[in-house]
Amino acid sequence: MSDPQPVYLSDYQPPDYSVTHTELTFDLDPAATRVKARLFIERSATAADSAPLVLDGEHLKLMSLSLDDRVLAPDDYALTDETLTIAQVPARFCLQSEVEIDPQSNTALEGLYQSSGMYCTQCEAQGFRRITFYPDRPDVMATFKVTVIGDETREPVLLANGNPVEKGTCEGGRHFAVWEDPHPKPSYLFALVAGDLHKVSDSFTTLSGREVALEIWVEEENLNKTEHAMASLKRAMAWDEQAYGREYDLDLFMIVAVNDFNMGAMENKGLNIFNSAAVLTHPDTATDATFQTVESIVAHEYFHNWSGNRVTCRDWFQLSLKEGFTVFRDQCFSADTNSAPVKRIQDVSFFRTAQFAEDAGPTAHPVRPDHYIEITNFYTLTIYEKGAEVVRMLCNLIGEETFRQGADLYFERFDGQAATIEDFVGCMAEVSGQDLSQFMRWYGQAGTPEIDAFGEYDYVHGEYHLTLRQRTPATPGQTDKQPLHIPVLMGLVGTKSGQDLTLTLNGESLGKQGVVHLTENEQTFVFEHVAEAPVPSLLRNFSAPVTLHYPYSREDLAFLLTHDSDGFNRWDAGQRLSMLALDDLIAAHRNGVEKVMDTRVVEAFRALLTEEQNDKAVLAEMLTLPTEAYIAEQQRIVDVDAIHNAREFMRQSLALALRDEFIATYEANTQDEPYAPTPEQIATRSLKNVALAYLMSIEDEKGVALCQAQFEAGLNMTDVRQALTLLVHSDRDDLATPALKAFGEQWAHDSLVMDQWFTVQVTRPQSDVLERVRYLMDHPAFSIKNPNKVRALIGAFTQNRINFHRLDGQGYRLLADVVIELNRLNPEIAARLITPLTRWQRFDEPRKVLMRDELKRISREPLSSNVFEVVEKALA
Repeated sequence: MSDPQPVYLSDYQPPDYSVTHTELTFDLDPAATRVKARLFIERSATAADSAPLVLDGEHLKLMSLSLDDRVLAPDDYALTDETLTIAQVPARFCLQSEVEIDPQSNTALEGLYQSSGMYCTQCEAQGFRRITFYPDRPDVMATFKVTVIGDETREPVLLANGNPVEKGTCEGGRHFAVWEDPHPKPSYLFALVAGDLHKVSDSFTTLSGREVALEIWVEEENLNKTEHAMASLKRAMAWDEQAYGREYDLDLFMIVAVNDFNMGAMENKGLNIFNSAAVLTHPDTATDATFQTVESIVAHEYFHNWSGNRVTCRDWFQLSLKEGFTVFRDQCFSADTNSAPVKRIQDVSFFRTAQFAEDAGPTAHPVRPDHYIEITNFYTLTIYEKGAEVVRMLCNLIGEETFRQGADLYFERFDGQAATIEDFVGCMAEVSGQDLSQFMRWYGQAGTPEIDAFGEYDYVHGEYHLTLRQRTPATPGQTDKQPLHIPVLMGLVGTKSGQDLTLTLNGESLGKQGVVHLTENEQTFVFEHVAEAPVPSLLRNFSAPVTLHYPYSREDLAFLLTHDSDGFNRWDAGQRLSMLALDDLIAAHRNGVEKVMDTRVVEAFRALLTEEQNDKAVLAEMLTLPTEAYIAEQQRIVDVDAIHNAREFMRQSLALALRDEFIATYEANTQDEPYAPTPEQIATRSLKNVALAYLMSIEDEKGVALCQAQFEAGLNMTDVRQALTLLVHSDRDDLATPALKAFGEQWAHDSLVMDQWFTVQVTRPQSDVLERVRYLMDHPAFSIKNPNKVRALIGAFTQNRINFHRLDGQGYRLLADVVIELNRLNPEIAARLITPLTRWQRFDEPRKVLMRDELKRISREPLSSNVFEVVEKALA
């Protein structure tokens, strides 16, 4: 398993053989499932007559193999741990095989495996090769007919892709179901589920009047947790018809909730398989954030029916073709459904913290990588979120109406085909008439571009001169960076009027805001007829995924926080103002001098709390300080202790100075009406809980009483989870301990709620956390084989920066121990979990040495290709 070799985009070759139709029969057994396959295969026109047939296959026990009903002897083929090769085959033939697989021992959760006694599959990216021998690549697309045979008692429900066509009984208490999918699909979209499941049914009538049956399949105890997912699905179906003109194309759409799942969900054609955490909700068990996440993920997977299924990607290097486009689509859907400014703020806040860090780390890669060792390592923020930002820029460059025309052309031209990023961008270029060749660099160039901006007002001529310079730092394997096409949406806010000024550039009026196009290393834009000195509002709505440097004074930022018409930039001005004050506090901590709170930040927050605000959800975001992770990304060398102490000092200073305002805000936003995950209610709860967090940071007597009362009231999980977190993260163990005990006992039966219970405990700032992690790893509710449990306990602990990065290195050692164990059980999860250690070069020397030592210890183990690739890059 050591030293696996990379795969290169430049080596892509079309398949020598295609599969036109696939017939599969599964005879289910926990330890010995038999899979019979009939593959109807044709040689490609470009392939040589002598081309061998090479099929992928891993962890398969071959029982029989026939070609056009002729049984093949062992001498007729070559079998390795990864491939089945037949040297000579005709131009058109049927290959029949039977294999045996062991679902219950499949802890990697790829291919066919068992979850809580249920059979389910995960085939993206290369899991189908664990089911049968097949050309397991996305550019081989076939229609499928699937027969599933199972025990009538253990597996009363038998599901697969497509439409049900037949069912019946067999001897020995077994039964079968036959499914047909008429739309050609690659093997990664295959799905099968079998188990003791119950369904919630509904229907949706398409624009053309066709009725589609909708089903969500869950375990019986979860039937009351599907209402929100079903409503979200119907909203997504209607939105896709209105926004993109895309109707659903089968008679049935199914979602299945699975407890053991590596990802959030999977868009298998007609049979979406979901991590239970991404589909199950109830006011008593799920927070507002979970309700919104479920809505987004349900929409994302449904939107894949066109952007991913009907038009798929030619090879895995094109992964962002389906994922970046679909993330953009689900972001737009969520913005239309909820608060658009808050959605943008939350997306960008996460993006700038996590994806920028990825771009600055040893695993940095372009939106379209040029090589990989293990493709599952590239289901990254760069592929998904940065890919979505690139699509958003493209939409803004050519305009929404033209973008829709380009999308229509793309879907029509490549329906039923495997496409490339060039195909997608080419459609946009064709309908817009624009040359997008420079824009394509966004797909091939890694790293976060940086813009240095400088502005000067010419009082004499009434002009404003804006100079923009772009640069992209070197990334592994890419030192020579080319200038990108960066659209900068901007406005000029008059310092006297406090209003957006009209932009006139080169004699053309752009209105109150407009886009300047930065295409060279440096450009100067001269705005004419500027009647008063302005403060520039740059990169509005985060119009490009770049880092902006502009020498704003604190007075400038306070001004923009109050007067900028762009909601995102108002929030960003507040973040920048807070960051300048935090920089001072970090320096004071390092130098051992007294910390002094910047009164300009206090007064800015006071104004937010006391002046009338139109959007409570935006206000809640504006009152939230930058996270420790984001602050760390702004530092050349990460000083964990200084960052933590500086942020805590600022939080407590604001709470002390604005205690009465926070109490008033809390009391004004207490609700009596029954819970509903509406934007209005979510905004009110969010603002109330932000105020409570400030009060609890100083453990104010009134705040503690409010927090305890909120927990005990138990009105909904959003309020209960927030109150429990604040109690556990305080020094009031006399209140935290009984609250934790009561919560754990109340929800011991609910696996997803217990995940929250784990996370609350391992993210507290107190120094006993590492011991808690070790203790909780032995808790009956924890299993290292379950990805949700690993993320809730170990993953959450690694985000507790003050405790994970403790100076004795024990946090690093614990993570390395878990990675080594998971490397044997579930390499995909192990490779994702290791990320915090890969950022070792950003830290002070003692921590740097400790993190690198743990990476070296991992490297000495026999590693999967997943973990090998990440560790090798981190140590390079």
